[in-house]
Amino acid sequence: MTQTQNRVLDEIARMFTNAAGAAQGVRQEVETVIRSQAERLIADLDMVPREEFEVVRDMAALAREENDALKARIEALEATVAALSAPKAKSSARAAAKPEASAED
Repeated sequence: MTQTQNRVLDEIARMFTNAAGAAQGVRQEVETVIRSQAERLIADLDMVPREEFEVVRDMAALAREENDALKARIEALEATVAALSAPKAKSSARAAAKPEASAED
């Protein structure tokens, strides 16, 4: 009778081992299907890879810095032009005011 019980237990152990192997295979299949579906969904959404996003972000930051530098340079040039134009405007105003003063005399 011990042999019968051992055979039954051996068969049960073998069935559990086979079931565990089958469950592992099913788990791997489910993971593969989920991964492929997620990749397809991401591809359909036209999402950019992380590397491309970081490159574009760095380019935008560099462009922003260049724009700020150019803005400061333009403001400095405008200030220089305004400073150079101010004496001419004063002399033009004086010249325009002199004939009027002469006409009143």
